[in-house]
Amino acid sequence: MIKARAAVLLEPGQEPQLTDIELRDPVGDEVLVRIDAVGICHTDITMASWCTKTPMVFGHEGAGTVLATGPQAAARPGEQVVLTFASCGRCGNCVADRPAYCDQSTNLNMRGSRRDETSPLRLGGAPIAAGFFGQSSFASHAIAGSRNAVALPAGMDPALAAPLGCSVQTGVGAVLNVLGAAPSVVVFGAGAVGLSAVMGARIAGAETIIAVDPVSERRALAAELGATATIDPTSTDAAAEIIRMTGGVAGAVDTTARPEVISAAVGVLAARGTLALVGLGAPTAELPVTLIMGKGLTVRGVVEGDSDPQVFIPQLARWYHEGRLPLEVLVSTFAFDDFASAWSAAKSATVVKPVLVT
Repeated sequence: MIKARAAVLLEPGQEPQLTDIELRDPVGDEVLVRIDAVGICHTDITMASWCTKTPMVFGHEGAGTVLATGPQAAARPGEQVVLTFASCGRCGNCVADRPAYCDQSTNLNMRGSRRDETSPLRLGGAPIAAGFFGQSSFASHAIAGSRNAVALPAGMDPALAAPLGCSVQTGVGAVLNVLGAAPSVVVFGAGAVGLSAVMGARIAGAETIIAVDPVSERRALAAELGATATIDPTSTDAAAEIIRMTGGVAGAVDTTARPEVISAAVGVLAARGTLALVGLGAPTAELPVTLIMGKGLTVRGVVEGDSDPQVFIPQLARWYHEGRLPLEVLVSTFAFDDFASAWSAAKSATVVKPVLVT
């Protein structure tokens, strides 16, 4: 057993607390990773607020160093990896290189492992729920599978690599893998995912990139990262302004998951335009069906940027090293022992991407 420290949700409705835990050795194709950095994502906060299966360890943007492997693991000790979402590797979508839509995605990513001897984590000697996104990386060490441990070029700062596992690949991928070479893109919400979408639109060569967000600092960041225009939706009718500026856009990305924003996003699309929905929040939204049909629009759910992480994350790392993906603009680091402050900053959105470093 490996002694470790983790942020554990001990009871429903509480905040995760730093606690001593133990990990079993890796088996099968698993890897044991020393977590050098881990990002806090809105999904962690949302799922923790809903969670009733406690104790539970969240965290799904881990980056670190492989310490040990199971006998079937693809990674090698000493490799730097970023941890991402889990997939089975056997279903039709996985075989077709669409692992984000794995048939077992909910079981592997959202529910955590069973609290029996198969769980990699122990608290006070008893198995606890783990395996969130196949990793539970709010910890000094984590067990992951070979499919969701992606090797990175040596020397990349783990604090900048960590968000590649979810928020960056989600935002950049929503543009490059779904909207494609859209000449005009509007992004609703300029958090980590939205700002990543702005960077993705710039990489894709979009001529018009509009970011919509009520926070002036985030609009300024969007402009720094490539937005050609920004809109404050609290001071103007954002949809009307977008139509006035463009006549309608080819692509839109919604990161807010707010029904009224989603409806507005559909309304700003030009004929045959596409809206990519990437936010986790409201379960339903009213959509203008006649408009969607009449203009030939596509409203598309997008999970993890439609990416194959073993291919897409190394590409994101290359773009970072080429200066095309300035991740440092998004990241604010916190010591792992200051988890409470980082969690609070994530909940209040006072920073774009809080990353814990060990």
